[in-house]
This record gives sequence, structure tokens and C-alpha cells, in this order.
Amino acid sequence: MGLKNTGRTYLLGGVALWVFAFTGAAAAQDGVAETPETIVGDDTSGTIVTRLQRIVLGSGVDKVAIDTPQAVTVIDQEAIDDEQAMTIGDLFRDVPGVTVIGSDRIGGQSFNIRGIGGLAASDESKIIVTVDGANKFYEQYRVGSFFSDPELYKQVEILRGPASSTLYGSGAIGGVINFTTKDAGDFLASGETVAVRAKGMYDSNGDGYMVSGIFAGRFAENTEVLLNGNFRRSDDYQTGDGTIIDGSAFDSFSGLAKVTHYFGDANEQSVRLSYQRWQSDADDTQYSQTGTLGFGTIDRDITDQTIVFQYQNPASDNALLDLDVNISYSDTTVEQDDSSFPSTSSQLFEDSTYAYRTLQGKLENTFEHSGNGFENFLTIGTQASYQKRIGDSESGAIGFHPEGTDTKVGFYVQDEFIWNERLTIIPGARVDFVSLSPDSSITGASDQNEVAFSPKLAALYKFNDTFSIFGSVAHTERVPTLDEMFSTSGATRTYPGGRTASGNLDKEQSNAVEAGFSLSFFDMLQERDGLQIKSTAFYNDLKDLITTNPDTGQSTAVPYYVNVVEAEIWGLEVEAAYNSKYVFSTLAYSLVRGVDKETGTDLNTIPADTLAMTIGGRVPDHNVEFGWRGLFAAGIDSGATTGPFPGYGVHDVFASWRPQEGHLAGFEVRASVENIFDKDYQNNLAGDPARGRTFKLTMNKQFSW
Repeated sequence: MGLKNTGRTYLLGGVALWVFAFTGAAAAQDGVAETPETIVGDDTSGTIVTRLQRIVLGSGVDKVAIDTPQAVTVIDQEAIDDEQAMTIGDLFRDVPGVTVIGSDRIGGQSFNIRGIGGLAASDESKIIVTVDGANKFYEQYRVGSFFSDPELYKQVEILRGPASSTLYGSGAIGGVINFTTKDAGDFLASGETVAVRAKGMYDSNGDGYMVSGIFAGRFAENTEVLLNGNFRRSDDYQTGDGTIIDGSAFDSFSGLAKVTHYFGDANEQSVRLSYQRWQSDADDTQYSQTGTLGFGTIDRDITDQTIVFQYQNPASDNALLDLDVNISYSDTTVEQDDSSFPSTSSQLFEDSTYAYRTLQGKLENTFEHSGNGFENFLTIGTQASYQKRIGDSESGAIGFHPEGTDTKVGFYVQDEFIWNERLTIIPGARVDFVSLSPDSSITGASDQNEVAFSPKLAALYKFNDTFSIFGSVAHTERVPTLDEMFSTSGATRTYPGGRTASGNLDKEQSNAVEAGFSLSFFDMLQERDGLQIKSTAFYNDLKDLITTNPDTGQSTAVPYYVNVVEAEIWGLEVEAAYNSKYVFSTLAYSLVRGVDKETGTDLNTIPADTLAMTIGGRVPDHNVEFGWRGLFAAGIDSGATTGPFPGYGVHDVFASWRPQEGHLAGFEVRASVENIFDKDYQNNLAGDPARGRTFKLTMNKQFSW
């Protein structure tokens, strides 16, 4: 059986298994009329929440995911806890269209959304990542782009496609990932003033562990304080065939301090000040964190810090005021020294410091107007940032990591018109003014000024409570980064004449179309159950893509980067979720295709077709959940490293117990076995094979008074 046929067998078998298990489990519920205990708080239907009913906060006006005319997935606190994640990448295993690229090394993970993002270029500015509204950005050769810990967050939103550029910044060709940190209010019930939570986790593959502590306090009824500290440690992990992945061992510490104060009428207004820190100190770790290469070892310290001040005033009694002010500072710094690589001819292996330091601010207000049968929400905002890129080594400035500043000022407007609770129309536009200034040490480079424009139009129509259709068209322009505009290098074997700063690169352009439908069914097989399905087809036409200069072997100097690639990417995503008192299930399917329009060859950033499924059950009287999770991938010829990559199927089982009464109330225990059959496999966009069989155990206990 051929490579791709094997992959199709995995996918088709997975779908058949989901359908069989879902229908079989559902049939077993016939005649059950008990009322579920966990229901949607504001949902008049009273149905149990599914993944597609989670609230989306980052789409302009809060709404449930299935009613958003864009492909969006929300990972909430319960899903984060159930995942028992060791790294940030573990959170995205069953999100359609999203692939974590690089490796399971804690310093080597980046994102790919719908074929955008690769090992060579990371996700860079093609995917916008935020933490509490603060943009996070990092780029370094053979190092990941985002450094953090899953224990810091209570929600993650993934908005796929360039339509997100309107609210978050031009050039979000792949989409946006929003991380939201925990709040004290997440742990304090009404009337409580103090909550303390202790948590521990063990991971057998690498003999890893995590300990976490949280203090939440409420003072004078209007002020809340949260303190969170986490420590993780792991040895090198093993793959399914027993291979040890050198350099995957790590120690990391992360912490979050947040103060929130409520005031004004009904305490609607709030101010938040938070400080988040993540750091890892690794000695003799692999130089290449995104995949195993023969670059030897190095001592590398990574520190990521984020400070956020936020003021919010929803002003429920004033239709002209719904204000959000966000001011933040981000500092991601990597210091490395003591390289073991025998060659001393490259700055890559010198003692050096790489950093991005960004000051940014965002001001946004939404005006509400309603009339007979319609509602209208007009959002107007402005966003500004000043980013400094640092690259310094023993021998001075680093040519392939040029220093400089990136200044952006953006203005945007988005309108959401809702007619008769059926038709939603969302037009929007954004303009960004970008100025790139190189360090004086870069020869032949000068300031570059660009203007990027990002318009969109999205619509959704609900025929009834069961069936909806939606679609969007969006254009965005991505201004080159400091790295792409000003990188230089001396003579090398590949480029005998060396490479000069590119300068005058054209903006990358994206023209995208999406269309899809959603289905919602309630009280299907028993009272208050729910099934939601959302399917999205997309097409993205890309022009002037930036890549390293293909003119190798030239005796004279050539520009480092050039605009040479035009491409098209298209695909299909399907999300489905069923939830009831006794049974729950999810399905996420992703198909992406992409070709270079000039050569007709497949893009090497396209992920394999994947299908992720979960089928589980509950014993409500004993507060027990259990289930199975599968991840299936088709075979594919291309990817981050040399292919072909065979298809695979990976199976997990899990169980949890969360007593609600008595002395054990507030206690939780979760256990899982991942990759039960010790499958040896590799994601085609990863630099290393994945983890083999892994046993996980998590316990936590909260005390509140």
C-alpha cells in the first residue's frame, strides 16, 4: 500500500470510528431524561457547552464560536487542564489548521496556520501572537518564536486566516493566536476572599515534573490579586523507537502577578496591571532547538517578560462608550555562550545576545446602536508600537541578525450589523504606517517606510436555529521585517560573493476567500444535549512572497532576500462537537494544499492532512470522566526536512476525577497514557520525531475561604 494510501486509510478509519462510537454511545442514552448539572450560564436553551459554543473574545464583539463568520477555535481552562501539557505546543494538537512546528524542545517551537510558517523563517509576522493583548515576536536562527508555560493561561483563541488583520495588524496572513492569562476571579467564588491552589504533575517520558502554586485574594470587595508560580523540569525525551532526542531536557520557571481593581457604577470599570515572566537556563543544550543538526551544544538562557496595563469601561448605560485601553512592554532575550562547535569562523557560535524589546499601546472603542429589528456595533481603534531588535556578539554586530528599530502606527475600523438576529455583516479596514530603521553598522542600508492596507468583508446568515452559512473576503499586506530588509553576510561556500542588505523589498500580499456552513442540533437524543458542526473552505492567493536569494554560487554580492515567489494555498477545515451528561466527543479535520504558481511544485510549509478525535464518557454521580483520543495523519512527500513522511495513527487514553462535595471538594486528579502503542512517527513540519509512550499524572487541590 502506498504512502498516501496508508494515510487515507488512517483518516477514513478514524472518521468511521468517530461515527460508530458517537452513534453507539448516543443510542445507549435513549430514554435517559436526567438533567445535566453543567449548563451554559447565559444560553436560554440550557444545553451543555460544546467546544463550538465557547465565547470568542477577540473578534470585535463577543460571540460564540459557531456564530462567528470566521474559522476560530477557543481552548478554555478545562481543555487546557485536560491536556496535561508539558509545553505550549501540546495545547494545539486537536485544533484544525494549526500545526506546531520545530520540535518538542522547549526553545524550539513555532506555529504554522494553514500552511503559513516554516522552520527556516519561523512564523515571524505572518502570524500574530498576543498575550493579554501584548504582541509577542521573536526570530532567531534555529530557535523557536514563543516561550511560555501552559499553566499561565486560562484561554487561547486561534483566529485563522487574514481577516484577523483588521483588528490585530496588517500581515496576519496565517491568522492570530491570543493567549489570556489567569485572573484571581477565576478561583474566587462569590463571598470568598482567599483561594490557594497547589498542583503537581509527573511525566514519565523524560522523567519530568511540574509544581505550581496559586494565591488569589479579594480585598475591599473591589480589588483582586493573583500570584502564580510554576517550575518544570524534564530530561531528554525518547521517541517511539527508543531514540533519545538530545537537547530536549530543560528546567524552566514561570510566574504571573496580577492586580485588578473594579470601580464606577456597578463596578463595571476595571484596571489591570500584570507582570509575567518565563525563563529557562540550559547548559550544554543543542544549538539547534528546532531540529537535530550537527551544530554541537551551547549554554543558552532564555528570558521572556511581559508587562500589561489595561483599562476597560463597558459603560452598559451608554451606547456610545465601550472603551478598552491596553499599554504593554515585551522583552524576549536569549543569551548564549560556551559553544562546543569546532568551527570559530561564524558569529553563530560566538558568545552573543539576541533580543526583541517592544513598547506598544492600543486604544479601542465600540459604539452601539439598535433599532427595530437590528443592532449595530461600530469599533474604531488605533495601535502603535516601537520595537528594538538586538543582536550582539563577541566580534560586534551580527550581520545575519541585524539590529534596528521597527515603528508601527495603525488605524482601523470595523462595523458589525445584525439584522433580525439572522443576518450579520462585518466590513472592516485597517491602514498601518511602518518605519524600519537599521543600525548604523549596516553598510548600504537606509530607513524604509511603508504603508499597508487591510480591508475585509464577512457575512453570516442563520436560516434557523439549526443551519447557517458564512463567508468572507480579505486582503492584507505584510511589510518585510528588519531581518528580511537588512540582513547581510560575508563570503560563504554557498554565496562566494557574500550577501548585502536587501532594501526596497516589496510587501507580501494576500487575497483570501472563505466560505462555510454550520449546523446546530439540541435535545437530539436526550434533554439538553447538543451537537455542533462547522465547516470552512478557504483559498489564499499570495504574491511577492519573500525568500532567501536563490542565486547561489555568484561571485559578486547578491541581496540577502528577494521577492520571487507567488503561491496559492487552499483547503478545508471541519470541527464537530457533541456533549451531553454522559457522553462527549470532538472531531477536527484539516486539509491544506499549496503550490508555487511559477514552478508548480508543492510548498514545503504545507502540513499533512490530519484528523483529531476525542470520544469520552462521564459518571456524574462519581464525578468521573474518561475517554480515548486519536490523532491521524496522511502520508506526505514534502516538509521541513527530507521526506517522504508516512501516515500514522496515535492513540491516547485519559481519565479524571473531580469530587464536588465533602472533604475532597476542590481536589482534582487526571491521568493519561499518550501514544499507547509507542508509535514512532514524525510530523512533516517538525525537525525531530515525536514522543513515544508517555504516562502522565496530575493532582491539584484548592482551598478557599
